[in-house]
Amino acid sequence: MKKGKWSLQTTITLFVCAVVALSLLITDLLISRTVAESIEDSQAEKAGNAARMVASSPLVIQGLSGRGDEKDIQTFANNIQAVTNVQFVVVMDMKGIRKSHPDPNKVGKRFVGGDEKAVLAGKEHVSISKGTLGHSLRSFTPVFDESGKQVGAVAVGISLEKVNEAVEKSRWDIYAGTIFGILTGIVGAVILARYIKKILFGLEPIAIAKLLKERSAMLQSVREGIIAVDQDSRVTLINKAALGILQKAGLNENPIGKKIDDYMITSRLSRVLQTGQAELDEEQNIKGVALLVNRVPVLVENKIVGAVATFRDKTEISQLAEQLTGVRLYAEALRAQSHEFMNKLHVILGMVHMRQYNQLADYISVIADHSKNEVGFITRKMKDPVLAAFLLGKLSYARESGAELVFKSEYQLPEPEDASITHELITIIGNLIDNAIEAVESSTSKQIEVEFDYADEILTVEVKDTGIGIVEEIQNHILEKGFSTKGEDRGFGLYLVNKSLKKLGGELDISSKKGQGTMFAVYIPYKSKGDAK
Repeated sequence: MKKGKWSLQTTITLFVCAVVALSLLITDLLISRTVAESIEDSQAEKAGNAARMVASSPLVIQGLSGRGDEKDIQTFANNIQAVTNVQFVVVMDMKGIRKSHPDPNKVGKRFVGGDEKAVLAGKEHVSISKGTLGHSLRSFTPVFDESGKQVGAVAVGISLEKVNEAVEKSRWDIYAGTIFGILTGIVGAVILARYIKKILFGLEPIAIAKLLKERSAMLQSVREGIIAVDQDSRVTLINKAALGILQKAGLNENPIGKKIDDYMITSRLSRVLQTGQAELDEEQNIKGVALLVNRVPVLVENKIVGAVATFRDKTEISQLAEQLTGVRLYAEALRAQSHEFMNKLHVILGMVHMRQYNQLADYISVIADHSKNEVGFITRKMKDPVLAAFLLGKLSYARESGAELVFKSEYQLPEPEDASITHELITIIGNLIDNAIEAVESSTSKQIEVEFDYADEILTVEVKDTGIGIVEEIQNHILEKGFSTKGEDRGFGLYLVNKSLKKLGGELDISSKKGQGTMFAVYIPYKSKGDAK
């Protein structure tokens, strides 16, 4: 992926600074214009107030009416100019002749500027014009006598240079505020960028996008179904495998954003969120689809922020297990038979060296008959090759353990209609035989008998031993997970037997007395391939 030109921190800093600078500059333009207009209005108001004050003075009215001395107007106007700090105060008669002026030499001369016509017509107004003292802002006010007759006018001027100086002073204040705002924005942008970088674990956006794509690709590539929920039990993630498995169970909607219990009642992810305890290798049935599920909480800084469930169709796992079990059992049978065969070869070799040829012939005949009877019996009665291989392996294992294992069956046991039954049968029979072998270890008579009976689609298997027996007090607990009288990390065999029986809808009977051996009888619904036809 192409690397970005700028880092996240640089990008955020530049972007925030640009936004702040642009905002402040636009604000500066707007405020500067407003301030300039405000200052001009203020100065115009100042000039207007001064002009009205002079126009309403009796001294000025009498001087312009001819009832007073015109020279007093010059003195009065200069005093007002000094007090109000304006550029000039000019009083003129109706012909525009000045009666006062900052320059005494211009008194008696006509007013200059051409903007006095409106005031001589009786209208008060403000204008900007150039006179003998340069450009100025002028406020004109007419002068009326007691009878309401206009006898002259007053013009008060303020130099535009002073107005501009006031505007520039205000503008520099705005510039200082703008610069301070930009610097503050830069500092804030740097702090914000560093904070965001820290939240993102120092990763750049491109790296985050790459990780997200890789994570999504990995999740969608795995064969196991994956569902993740947040701390509110809402589904945040589900991959294609999970959707495919759940569609088999009739759940066709996309669950993203939904409460997991509303989408799938049997999920039990909400319980994991509450307890914080992982649930591993649990079986779950969703509308007839059997799943093998692992549920684990998601912890961030020792706080539960969600939960994840991974699952797979148990049918596929069972098929793999059956294949592996068949291969393993076949290998165990070959190993045990090879071990027995080597021992028998040693016996034969010894008889040859001793030249006991008659006894050798009898020994070989016994071995041949015994092997033929065992193998022939199992292959005749057990039509399921996986189960047959398993039983042969158990025969050899029992002999190695010093026990005598005998199989009995009056009727032939056909292959099951459902191949998954074989896997459960191996679990049931295997654990019962293993328990029986352990039970006869300390007994004088080490005999184990396994009898099969098949009728009316019910398979009955009885496993009897001559072991020490099971006391009545613990018979009600031996099916519990982890219960054992033989030490730690034991007590799973009969638990698995009971679990497989529940799955097949079977039953288990136990008959035992201390010192008189034990009999386990299981009854399992069993449909053969022939029954299906």
